[in-house]
Amino acid sequence: MAPPEMRVYGGMTGADRRAERRAQLIEAGLDLLGAAEEDRLTVRQVCRRAGLTPRYFYENFADRDDLVAAVHEHVVQTIAAATLAAVEAAGERPAARIRAGLEQLVRSVAGDPRHGRVLFSVTLTNPLLARRRLESSEFFARLLSGQARRSYGIPDGPRLELIAQFLVGGLAQTLTAWLAGAIAMTEDEIVAEYVTIFTALAGRDPRTSG
Repeated sequence: MAPPEMRVYGGMTGADRRAERRAQLIEAGLDLLGAAEEDRLTVRQVCRRAGLTPRYFYENFADRDDLVAAVHEHVVQTIAAATLAAVEAAGERPAARIRAGLEQLVRSVAGDPRHGRVLFSVTLTNPLLARRRLESSEFFARLLSGQARRSYGIPDGPRLELIAQFLVGGLAQTLTAWLAGAIAMTEDEIVAEYVTIFTALAGRDPRTSG
């Protein structure tokens, strides 16, 4: 007899069904974290939201923090994949690639407020989320460094690291303030300003600086 994960019901294997339940739980966690004023997510809330029993929660996650980590990773990977795809589709002109990436990043955050809250909200004070945010900042800085090397020929070194960290940290703070209503600008205006800032920093020749 085939093991449970290999048995097919309704055209799906056990592994397929487990993956589907995991996706349901992550989506439920994203709904709850993305709507909450504080991080009070519980296993019971997630299961109720997903329409699944705790048995299936613990089939996929060790505890609530394990789910929170998976939700954060899901948001980061979703935004990163969409942003990189937009950059690659923009062609080889540096300015077009920068604009495409920033437009997609801002659109991803503005288009799904849950993403913005999970990535930036200061009311979600879970220590795990704080650590994950630091890790995701490093991840996005590495992505930005790669694009800066390709588009502007900036070599690896302290200058590239400084530019990447400055831009990623600054954009995160800008989007945090913008989502909170502290910056009265449209998506297009935010993108235009940031394209100007990025281009000015990336194109600056430190040998000619005063």
